[in-house]
This record gives sequence, structure tokens and C-alpha cells, in this order.
Amino acid sequence: MTALYLERYMNDAFTREELRCGKPIIGISQSGSDLVPCNRVHVKLVDRVKAGIRDAGGIPMEFPMHPIFENCRRPTAALDRNLAYLGLVEILNGYPIDAVVLTTGCDKTTPASIMAAATVDIPAITLNGGPMLDGWHDGELVGSGTVIWRSRRLFGAGEIDEEEFIRRACSSAPSLGHCNTMGTASTMNSLSEALGMSLPGQAMIPAPYRERAHMAYETGRRIVDMAYEDLRPSKILTREAFLNAIVVNAAIGGSTNAQPHIVAMARHAGVEITAEDWIEHGYDVPLLVNMQPAGKYLSERFHRAGGVPAVIWELLQAGKFDGTALTCTGRSHADNVEGREAVDREMIFSYSTPLKAAAGFLVLRGNLFDFAIMKTSVIGEEFRARYLCQPGREGVFEGRAIVFDGSDDYHRRINDPALGIDEDCILVIRGSGVLGWPGSAEVVNMQPPDAMLERGIMSLPTLGDGRQSGTSDSPSILNASPESAAGGGLAWLRSGDTIRIDLDAGTCDALVSDEEIARRKAEPPPTVPDSNTPWEELFREKTGQLADGGVLEFAVKYRGTSKKVPRNNH
Repeated sequence: MTALYLERYMNDAFTREELRCGKPIIGISQSGSDLVPCNRVHVKLVDRVKAGIRDAGGIPMEFPMHPIFENCRRPTAALDRNLAYLGLVEILNGYPIDAVVLTTGCDKTTPASIMAAATVDIPAITLNGGPMLDGWHDGELVGSGTVIWRSRRLFGAGEIDEEEFIRRACSSAPSLGHCNTMGTASTMNSLSEALGMSLPGQAMIPAPYRERAHMAYETGRRIVDMAYEDLRPSKILTREAFLNAIVVNAAIGGSTNAQPHIVAMARHAGVEITAEDWIEHGYDVPLLVNMQPAGKYLSERFHRAGGVPAVIWELLQAGKFDGTALTCTGRSHADNVEGREAVDREMIFSYSTPLKAAAGFLVLRGNLFDFAIMKTSVIGEEFRARYLCQPGREGVFEGRAIVFDGSDDYHRRINDPALGIDEDCILVIRGSGVLGWPGSAEVVNMQPPDAMLERGIMSLPTLGDGRQSGTSDSPSILNASPESAAGGGLAWLRSGDTIRIDLDAGTCDALVSDEEIARRKAEPPPTVPDSNTPWEELFREKTGQLADGGVLEFAVKYRGTSKKVPRNNH
């Protein structure tokens, strides 16, 4: 077996002496490629990682990761998180790798990587490629993703034409890197730092900055020490670490996609995160970061203001963050962020005078689903005044349901006058979950009909069993589980039904009698598209609901697979 290993690894990059010297073999999971522009900076950045590994006494081995690109993967990139997870597990488990640098960036590369690291449990550290530089258009900040949702409303209202729409979108993406807003990419890379899986301060360094290459070098150096220290994910990914991530997600105005990703990473680490944890630990946390879509600014200013370490420092002072939790540095969070107070209080607010109070996810239940969340940090003053401030019924509103079966149905019918859509309606989309799409799609942030946009009404309450982009400023009720394709209540909901939402009680119910519900349940369920590929079929067969992380349910029992060395292949 030694001869087989040496014979082929020697044929290009390595010498026999290197491969037999006893130094740790450090894998580098390469997530960058032409297919994944958000992560493409890693194609160059990997050289600095390798230099750090070499200088610290390790042997670097780069290998490809299954590509995951949110914008262009059809029918949805959500299919690829679990597929990339499976691929990483097999690579880390089946090849002679002692520790690994996990390069991340675009939304699902981060959770997929950490899920795999938790399963195999070899020393692992994440390095994201960094966000883009701030986008500007006609002298105004335009954030990636967020400008799309805002511009499509202006386009629907007739205030801009198609070319202006495209110009705004292109202006929001001025450089290498992932979203410069607090979308899912920035959220998950911030949460990797909050979990202790990446070096402090790395999450928000813009991709083109020289500090990004410096951080890549230091990450390479650090993973070698972690290999010698045997500092594995199982020592870092504790329940306290995941509760810290929930707290930080609220403070930064993080993406609603953080909910299934946090739960997925936790389950693969053997940690239970319940619906109550989101309320008990995350809901009353104030919004501290003034970043789009919940705020005003973008990632460059967040980085210069102090980044994630400054947010953790603020939460530590308020007693909302467990500073004793171990990190990949070998030290605690409290040690890592000592003296890291924010230097820009327009960007990172103090805990005592926050941008918004109680900015975490609100968990809702009712006869339509057992679990859904609402991102409260993006509830604007207009939305609050229209729906949440009725005297004597604050936080409670009712609306007439307008039900769409997937986004094709929505786009086909949203402007149909026969629907009679007005301010008292709730737009509902079903068939957009894990099973129904398949994979779960970012389609819940639906805009009103063009006629309402022309009157200046830019948002309606929206509800669905799919997801929405982390860059969206829509306060939707989403990730509803069980989804309609799994027999959830949205399957029997009909247009014209009244939905009552009580944010104080955490309930969402269709005001339909039990007898009528039973009658409707006896009818055929809404149809969903057939699987188009073998993986889509397997994904549907094995994947659970968003409330439970949308993981491959059979896979969560596999943990610490590195404890057993696989059988030789010859």
C-alpha cells in the first residue's frame, strides 16, 4: 500500500521524502471555479493557504469540492448542499488527509463544509473568500441581491425600465467575492466565526483586500498546529457554540436560511437545536449591525468597523454570548476578541442603544404548519403601521389568502384583476419546499401586483413552505414545515380563506372549520413536478423538512467516522 500511494503521488507534486516525513497531510477543499464566481477568489487564494501550511510544517493537498452557486443552479442550489456534504465526507474519510482547510463563500458551501467536518471529525478550519467591494450606482450604495428585490418593485411600478434594472444589478457586484449584503453568504461566514470554526475577523474582509490573502496564509499555518493539537470539530461544535451562532445571527440581521443551516450543522455534530431555542436565545437579541437588507450599509464598512469580533465583544459585555466556548485558535472567544470594540458606531451599534430591539427570528405554529419563522429585523415602519398597529390588536392581523402553486403560477397570475388582490390579502406560495420543488426554493418573497406597486404599495404579507433570499427585505413567514408536498396545511388552504397571524402568541391559523379541513384533506393533494435527475429522486426520498435542517435523515447517525481507518483498497 505504501508503494501504491508513493508511486502515484510522486509523479508530479511531491517527493518520496515529503510523503514519508511524518508531517501532517493537510487537505484543502477547493470550492472556487468558473461555475462559482462568488468563490472564484480561492483559485488564487489557495496559494497563500499552501504557503502557510508549508511554512508551518505541513504537506498541502488541494482537491475539488462539488460546486454550489446560488444564482444559477436549477431548479435550486438547495439540492447541492447535501450533495457537496456527501462528497466531502467521502473525500475526508477515504483519502490520507490528517486535517483540512475548508474554503467557503457562497451560501451553502459553508454549512456543507461544516456538516462534513462534523461527520468525519478531523481537525478542520474554514476560510471564506470574502464579500465583494461595496456596490455604488448613481452615488448610492447598492447591495447585491437586495438591489434586485428593490429594483424589481420599481420595475413593476413602471418607475425604471429593463436596462436601468440591469445597470443597478451589475453595479451591485463590482469585484470578486460573494454578496456584499448580509445575505446568506455573509451570514453563514459570520456564523462560522461565531461557532469558532474560523480565525477571528476573517468573515467580512472583502475578497480583493490584501488582508484576505494574509488571512489565508494564517489559516494555512493554524491548521497545521490544529493537526498536531488534535483539535477536532467535536471539541468546538458544542451546544454552547450553536446557541452563540443563534445570538450572533440576530445581532447581525442574518438570513432566514441560517435556520435550516444551523440546525443541519448541529444535527451532524450531535447537538439538538429546538424551536424553543430560537425564541429563548435568539429572539430578544437586538439588531446591532447596520447592514442591508435590515440596515443601510454594506460589508466593507462592516469590516472596517470591526467585523464579527466587534459584534461578539458587544454581546459579551451584555452577557448574551458564551465567551468560554473553545475556538479553532485553541483559545476561547473571550480571549480572541479582547479589546475588539467597534470603531464605527453608525455601523455597529452598542447593545444598550441598538438599531432595533428584539431582532431575532419569530417562530410561528398553527393549523397550517408546525414550524415556520419570520425575520423581524426587516419589518419596516410602513409594514408595521399597516398590519401590526391596529388599536387593541397590536401584533395581530388577518388577511385573505391568495394561493399560488409554485413560482410559475405566481408569475402567471399575480397581475390577474380577477384575484382582487388588495392591502388586506396575504400572498401564499406552496409546492416550494424540500420535496415539492425539489430542494426548497427562494420564492416566498413575492411582490404585490403591478397595479399596487404603481400606487406605492411595495409589500404585502407573504407566506410559504419555501425559503427566501437572505438579501431580501421582505418580512415573510417561511420555511413552513411540514410543507404542502408532505401533507402540511398549505396543501388544503384555498384562495379566499382568512388567515389570522398573532405575532405575540406565535400563531398562524387559517380560520377554517375542522369539518371543512377534513373534507379538503380527502381531496387529491396539489401536484408537484416529477424528479428530473437521479439525485433529485434520491434527495426527495432521503431529505427531511426545513424545520429539521433539511438534512439527509439517514446520515445524521454517522459521526466521528475518522475513528475507524477504512479498509485498504488492494
